[in-house]
Amino acid sequence: MSPRDASTPQLKDLGCEFIQLPMDNGGLNPFKDLLLFLRYLNLLHKHRPQVYLGYTIKPNVYGSLAAKILKIPVINNVSGLGTAFIKETWITKLVQVLYRTALSGSSCVFFQNPEDRDLFISRRLVRPAKSNRVQIIQLLPGSGVDLTHFYPGAKSNLTHHELAADLYEHDPMEKVRDLTFLFIGRVLRDKGVLEFVEAAKIVKSTRAKVRFCILGFLDAKNTTAISRAEVDDWIDEDLIDYLGEVEDVRAAIAASDCVVLPSYREGTPRSLLEAAAMARPLIATDVAGCREVVEDEVNGYLCKPRDALDLANKMLKMINLEPIQIRQMGINGRKKIVREFDEKIVISKYHEVIRLI
Repeated sequence: MSPRDASTPQLKDLGCEFIQLPMDNGGLNPFKDLLLFLRYLNLLHKHRPQVYLGYTIKPNVYGSLAAKILKIPVINNVSGLGTAFIKETWITKLVQVLYRTALSGSSCVFFQNPEDRDLFISRRLVRPAKSNRVQIIQLLPGSGVDLTHFYPGAKSNLTHHELAADLYEHDPMEKVRDLTFLFIGRVLRDKGVLEFVEAAKIVKSTRAKVRFCILGFLDAKNTTAISRAEVDDWIDEDLIDYLGEVEDVRAAIAASDCVVLPSYREGTPRSLLEAAAMARPLIATDVAGCREVVEDEVNGYLCKPRDALDLANKMLKMINLEPIQIRQMGINGRKKIVREFDEKIVISKYHEVIRLI
């Protein structure tokens, strides 16, 4: 059950029954949210699933409440805390009350990083316990990555040693100064887009040929959205290239030298997981979610949040590395993803919990 979007045909191709559920994802209108809850109640009563899997805030809240009323087992996935927990306002208090009520009857609540889990526990939004032999609170390695879909180069079955040899063979060994830095994500202030552009301006003042690209959705409905006019101004100033939005990000990642995410807070960002799986080094803020993927000076660099100068310094540090060092960072990232973030780990965790409830 979800709103209809570009992925709907793919879900049907997988054999899923798709049930359209209109939803104002970022809205705060209480009447629309009440209508969403009633829609959930009606659809869950009609289809009577054996288990309800909630993902993102409104399905986690209103879908879980409806399932709880109908005595349908619930498994939640708190994939990130979003704007409401970045800046503490009355909305934060309201969201906490909703979470506390909705998650109280869940069989299991998955979190994608320890900081989010610990915050929910400390504020008593969830309580550690066991239900039907299932540990109610569990950690997941993000949403996982399909390692056969996201891989370096043209070969998906290379060992780490063969991958290193392949990258070294096809990449020039002279010093590379004209790197391409790529941001992937919704074009929001909370994702650190302003810091990315400001850092681009700083770097370009001394490295004019370095390229900065933004790939992502201009989410006009979000309260922290960047407008199309602002993006056009950056393009006119020759600070960034805007690549629009695409269903398949692999070509953009392959054409980049480093993927950057200066976000203020994340669950476990898919953009970093996918880029690391394709052996690209990373630069991200030292915040919840990002630090689970980026090991500083191993597969990339961590920078200070909301600090464009520190981000620019980390970019310059990357630029000044030898190509062999950049490639090794990418290889280290691929190893980490294979070891910790394979989507098979996520799928098996879900299967385990479903079997026990």
